[in-house]
Order: sequence, then C-alpha cells, then structure tokens
Amino acid sequence: MTPDEILKEMYDQTLVGNGPRVLELTHQALEQGMEPQSLLFDSLIPALEEVGARFERGDFFVPEMLIAGRAMAGSMEVLRPLLADTGVETIGKFVMGTVKGDVHDIGKNLVNIMLEGAGFEVIDLGVQVAPEKFVAAIEEHQPDIVGMSAFLTTTMPMFKANLNALTKAGLREQVIVMVGGAPVTQEYADAVGADGYAADASATVKRAKALLAQRRAGVPA
Repeated sequence: MTPDEILKEMYDQTLVGNGPRVLELTHQALEQGMEPQSLLFDSLIPALEEVGARFERGDFFVPEMLIAGRAMAGSMEVLRPLLADTGVETIGKFVMGTVKGDVHDIGKNLVNIMLEGAGFEVIDLGVQVAPEKFVAAIEEHQPDIVGMSAFLTTTMPMFKANLNALTKAGLREQVIVMVGGAPVTQEYADAVGADGYAADASATVKRAKALLAQRRAGVPA
C-alpha cells in the first residue's frame, strides 16, 4: 500500500471502530518509514473529528464514539512514545479523574482519548479521586486544565468539595476546572464555580481548547 492508501484506510477503519485493522495499519505504516505525526494529524485526528461531527448531527451515538475511540487508542499506544521522541508539542496538559464515591469511567475514558487525539497530554487519575488527590496531581503535574467527572447525582456535590480543596491549597487560580458527566448541567457547573462544562466528549475538546485560548490571551474564563 502507498502512504496515502494507508492514511485513507486508517481514517476509514478508525471511523468504523475496527481496532485490530487500525493497529495493523499503524505497524505497517511505521515499517514503511512513515512519520508518527503524519498518522496522527493526517488520519487519526481527522477521523475522530468526523466522529464528533457525526455525533453532533445525530448520525453517531455513544457506542459508535466509543468503538472509534478505542480503535484510535490502540494506535495511540504505539504512537505515543514515538511522538514524544519526535518532540511533537502538546497543546496543553489535562488532569482528569472521576470524583470520590463514583466508579464510572467509560465516558471519562472516551473524553481522554478525544483529548489526546486533539493534542492534549492527559494525566488520568482514575476513579474514586479524593480532593487531596486532585490537589497533589495539580502540584505535581502543573496542568492547564483539571477535569472532574461524576455519573451519579449523589457524587456531584464532590465538585464543590474538590474546588474548595483547590482554593484552600492556593491552586484554584492556577488551573481551569471543567466538570461533566451524565447528570451534570451547565447550571450545576455554574453553581459550583467551575470554569467550564461539556455534555459529551466532542464538546469537551472544543470547550477545553476555547478556555485554554482565553486563558492564554489573558481573558477571564
């Protein structure tokens, strides 16, 4: 296959969520001497952007987004160390976690994949993340954005507890805080004092980029 044919098939197979084939094409492309960043920027990211666009139009639903995200994730496992070696710049650093008391992570994991595909470095703290763990991760990693996920209405109050912990530690002004999860709304995000909210993975990427651009331009979130 020519490089162009590989890129085209990687795009198509990512779109339909054929993980094994995407991984096979990734290895084939690297064996042919293709650049890791070409696979990322000319195939995988455009495919996920198309997945996001189809989701917004109602042509794709969460299952389709998940399988496409997983197909890309397999390729990213191979490409990530190679991209680090080539010095591809990340657009920002994102610490992510599901709040204390909550063990749901499918949505969070999909958001992580989409963020990585968009060029963010993602530090995933996992599930059941206590306020002090968010504080420690911010101190250690110095992220641009912190994402907090809650799937249950009973765990949503942890957003406020986490934000209070950041304020107490003197870190609140250093980071953009985004919240999300099935029961979360923009109104709730505003009420707890978060900087941003997004309803799904595709919207999270757009909102994160917009908030980061605002912050870097010196505009309050």
